[in-house]
Amino acid sequence: MEYNVEKQHAKGKLHAIERINALCDKDTFTEIYSGVRHNCTSFGMETKDIPYDGVITGFGKINGRRVAVYAQDFTVQGGSLGLMHGKKIAELIDKAIQARCPVIGINDSGGARIQEGVDALCGYGDLFFQNVRASGSVPQISIIAGPCAGGAVYSPGITDFIFAVDKISQLFITGPKVVKSVMFMDITAEDLGGASIHSKKSGVAHFRCENENSCYESVRKLLDYIPHYYGDEIVQAAKFHFDEKKKAKHIETVLPENTRKGYDIREIINDVTDDDSFFETSAEFAVNCVTGFAKIEGRSVGIVANNPAGMGGVLDCDASDKIARHVRYCDAYNIPLLTFVDVPGFIPGPQEEQKGIIRHGAKVIYAYSESTVPKVTVITRKAYGGAYIAMCSKHIGADFVYAWPASEIAVMGAEGAVGILYAKEMADPNRAQEVAIKKAQYEQEIMTPTIAAKRGYISEVIQPADTRKYIAKSFDILLEKTSMDKPLKKHGNIPL
Repeated sequence: MEYNVEKQHAKGKLHAIERINALCDKDTFTEIYSGVRHNCTSFGMETKDIPYDGVITGFGKINGRRVAVYAQDFTVQGGSLGLMHGKKIAELIDKAIQARCPVIGINDSGGARIQEGVDALCGYGDLFFQNVRASGSVPQISIIAGPCAGGAVYSPGITDFIFAVDKISQLFITGPKVVKSVMFMDITAEDLGGASIHSKKSGVAHFRCENENSCYESVRKLLDYIPHYYGDEIVQAAKFHFDEKKKAKHIETVLPENTRKGYDIREIINDVTDDDSFFETSAEFAVNCVTGFAKIEGRSVGIVANNPAGMGGVLDCDASDKIARHVRYCDAYNIPLLTFVDVPGFIPGPQEEQKGIIRHGAKVIYAYSESTVPKVTVITRKAYGGAYIAMCSKHIGADFVYAWPASEIAVMGAEGAVGILYAKEMADPNRAQEVAIKKAQYEQEIMTPTIAAKRGYISEVIQPADTRKYIAKSFDILLEKTSMDKPLKKHGNIPL
């Protein structure tokens, strides 16, 4: 079959078939439904022959394992989606569910095929329906390799991971022209829905890549960390590398002496996971928390962590959404969860309250409580108030909770607590020494992890250098974990 490759190259983009070949193992892609054509007879469409109706669909292999792939071809009728175009993709997803393999969609389309009217909307509806059917059954990955506008955005929006590429990704409900006509605002497609916008501000994109080839490499890498269908075993690598001495020495130096000073939680993550195995998701969005995948003794785990390097690690609306979604993904595919806690609380103030921090924060509690996978939590420094509970505490289902000796577990910090308990004394300068004594007493008697350990809320107080050992042993113990304690119901009602 002939493809108009040069037309795409002129735009600095790869052609649909080149994209598929860059993504899949060499000579493994098999196209299906290449003979499909539209059946529209309006506005001159009856005279147009649109090869494969503008989307290439088929099956291939990545890292030796089956995948379903579709790629919209912008050189054919602008990659527009009509009835048969949508049905081709929907049928591919249905086959992928049956074949139990991931679905990867490469989006590059001008949107709905206007000439087909409601039939084009039917094509989108068929696609969305299959996206939802596949969710939690097989992983779905969307690559935005060109425009994706209007109703089309909701297919990637339903999928598990979205990859955006600098300078070529465009993802928005309404384009710049509509924004200008309705809101009288001049804005470029890049500023409205480019890769940077969705990676940093909206959080819609989980990965931002410099170019197409690096994007396809990242997709291939992601597939090495996740099960390829519900029930797929997470295979343990025969060999893994972990520099125990070097990392045990480094982890002792990460926490600053000043407990108010930030540090990058990624240092601790890298110190307890297999060498160079941490693969971060949504790295530029909600930087007060970190999510991703890593390997421990060659086996994949999901990572969630507060990050004091961003806003002190406080939980806000965006961080809550980012954490809850990652937890639910890992639980859906039985990926064990490792959580690092250093959180001063949920963010205060009218801005986040009005955005709905109560609703968003509740998602974290819901997601962790609902999850049945092995869950190990490490408290590195602060764990205050409701955020302590929400960040996978024993109270909402953690299997093992470990705390470092200097960690602080309480309703709030000593200063805030004393400010409430001894407000009158603090107002009197002559009683400053008395207040200082009460503050020290609160720190020693209330905030220490020893208290939580005595109550059984902490599995063990451990030295930082021993963290990897405890995590690895815990996940080994939990390898065959099962959970049957579920009340009779169809499904819960997460506070979306």
